[in-house]
Amino acid sequence: MDVIEIIRAKRDGGKLTPEQIDWVIGAYTRGEVAEEQMAALAMAIFLRGMDRAEVSRWTEAMLSSGDRLDFSDLARPTTDKHSTGGVGDKITLPLTPTVAACGAAVPQLSGRGLGHTGGTLDKLESIPGWRASLSTEEMRQVITDTGGVICAAGSGLAPADRKLYALRDVTGTVESIPLIAASIMSKKLAEGTAALVLDVKVGSGAFMKDADSARELARTMVDIGNDHGVRTVALLTDMATPLGRQVGNALEVAEAVEVLSGGGPADVVELTVALAREMLIATGLTPGENGVKDPAEALRDGSALQAWKDLIRAQGGDPDAPLPEAAERRVVLAPADGVLTRLDAYQVGLAAWRLGAGRARKEDAVSFGAGVTLHAKPGEAVKTGEPLFTLHADEPERFDRAALALEGAFDIEDAAVWKAEPLLIDRVS
Repeated sequence: MDVIEIIRAKRDGGKLTPEQIDWVIGAYTRGEVAEEQMAALAMAIFLRGMDRAEVSRWTEAMLSSGDRLDFSDLARPTTDKHSTGGVGDKITLPLTPTVAACGAAVPQLSGRGLGHTGGTLDKLESIPGWRASLSTEEMRQVITDTGGVICAAGSGLAPADRKLYALRDVTGTVESIPLIAASIMSKKLAEGTAALVLDVKVGSGAFMKDADSARELARTMVDIGNDHGVRTVALLTDMATPLGRQVGNALEVAEAVEVLSGGGPADVVELTVALAREMLIATGLTPGENGVKDPAEALRDGSALQAWKDLIRAQGGDPDAPLPEAAERRVVLAPADGVLTRLDAYQVGLAAWRLGAGRARKEDAVSFGAGVTLHAKPGEAVKTGEPLFTLHADEPERFDRAALALEGAFDIEDAAVWKAEPLLIDRVS
């Protein structure tokens, strides 16, 4: 194979053969294709795209570059969820134990935050003693004992994707839908789950800003999953406004526990229940029938909360320990009377990042207590001089830049101006 020939073929709008895809992914992973050559091919794909067969084969090649987990021998059917990322998106925390409490097994491999979007592992590591890194044997034991596990992906899963993602990040090719879809799905398929539900975010705080792009990404990933024998469905959900009322690591854990205790913000509860039902149905379990508990009932009756505590303990954490709190707080007051009609998710996420909740580079540490508390959500009345946001940070010098990010992040208008937008936008199967 000749890498120059492959680059030229895609540059000129041609279709890559399965043999070309297998070779270039394998050679790049082994270091036989130079970084600048792979960067050129990634840009050609960014500009020319790939069809369904190409994307499916590209995903398979990245999947084959490493290990695959196999949980087919578990007594429970396996199912997983992947979110494309957002602000205040703590859904994995209440979702995994809720689905486990309803009878399915959830092998949830999660990641860390970068930039304005939070990472599930960063949130959970705010719990004293909790461990993100587990061996395959430990993962299997936790799932067997509790019905779910949330942990970091091992270095042996889809190593080609890890290498290619870093390259895309510095070459302006992150936004390619075929490459995004293959990146996500190669890692998810490596988990060995039988069913997968995708939460594709849409809006200012999401990677996909408009519904058409999100729908295209969802369709591509659903096709990849089904082409590889994994029952896959996607929900398009709103990320113009942050999820819940807490944005930040320990803040979001506390809010997730509120949901698991039968309370919490309505939007977090709605999305948790919707995704949990989809995950169960994808495994062949019908909520409310044949003894299968409905997720809403699991949140009400305490079984989801118990599953959470079991899961946290199984990974070394203390679910009853106090969570970290930031050393400093500053309150931002509402500048006018009226109804909050807009709250920009990206700007809130940026504020939380500036407060220390996120990282600019993968090696950066995060502040577990940092973040933003939202005292009002769109549709709610506010009054001049009352709290609109509470900012949490360990260093007070962070407050000014965080407050600057929130300038222009919201609108306060007459009640008649506000119109509720649905949280669930579409379903792709």
